[in-house]
Amino acid sequence: MRIAVMGAGAVGAYFGAKLSASGHDVAFLARGAHLDALRRKGIRVDSPGGDLRIQNALFTNDPGEVAVVDLILFCVKSYDTDAAVGALAPMIGSATTILSLQNGVDNPDKIAGRWGEKRTLAGVVYLGAQLVRPGTIKHSAGGRIVFGEMDGLVRDTTQSIEQALTAAQIPCEISNDIRKAQWRKLLWNAPFCAISCLTRTTVKEITESDSLRKLAVDCMNEVRQAARTQDVDLEPELLYETLNFSKSLGDFKPSMLQDLESRKPLEYEAFNGIVVKLLRQAGKDAPVNQVYFGTLEYLDKKIRAQTPT
Repeated sequence: MRIAVMGAGAVGAYFGAKLSASGHDVAFLARGAHLDALRRKGIRVDSPGGDLRIQNALFTNDPGEVAVVDLILFCVKSYDTDAAVGALAPMIGSATTILSLQNGVDNPDKIAGRWGEKRTLAGVVYLGAQLVRPGTIKHSAGGRIVFGEMDGLVRDTTQSIEQALTAAQIPCEISNDIRKAQWRKLLWNAPFCAISCLTRTTVKEITESDSLRKLAVDCMNEVRQAARTQDVDLEPELLYETLNFSKSLGDFKPSMLQDLESRKPLEYEAFNGIVVKLLRQAGKDAPVNQVYFGTLEYLDKKIRAQTPT
């Protein structure tokens, strides 16, 4: 299978490396110092499950150099989705499938709006990985993908992708209700990413603090209300499951805190802005997420103003 990784950061490089190691023809699209390092030395993945080094692959920033592929792993940050969707054209053929492995709940809809719902898959990633330096990924935990078709069906192409992921030793599961899976992930991302950034705390510190834990629960209740506007029902017991899961993560730093510490733009719109937007459209308030959104927007603007173009 010919595969392109659009956005070969921590998530894209990890899964792309696993697929490349299992024999697939994988091209990695990246930029900046990370791309320079990939071209010089390839991808290095340090993992408790076994280290990987991928050198004999195409590393580029030009989709035209990649040409038509069977599968695109779409792994760019949410704020880059619109621009990256348009750049896919040279890699799209009649049988190309695009699998979104992004945070947030509306990115697959943006992809489908340009390239069609039948060729678009939505995915939810459960992975602890970090780009520790250009060209090097540190994998600490997890690595599972839950994915599915937007209409809930399971076509032959989706099953073929599941087989390819499984053969590459990537735990995966096809979901008939991928939208609910996305919202369940947002139930964690919205509170824990925001609180960790605003208080500079790990997940362990959040779960062990009465005040921060209450803020997390209040945020999750707003996520539940927003999900309901999209006909997705997140049962109340999911709040407790989410908190219990969080306790198992220990001193884990959420992805957005990693980005903040690296002076990278933040995905606050995908995590908190979407909750504010949907509840506002329904005539309701989202006071907790509104505070998170406003303060993270301020931090994001500071980062972007200090980042060379």
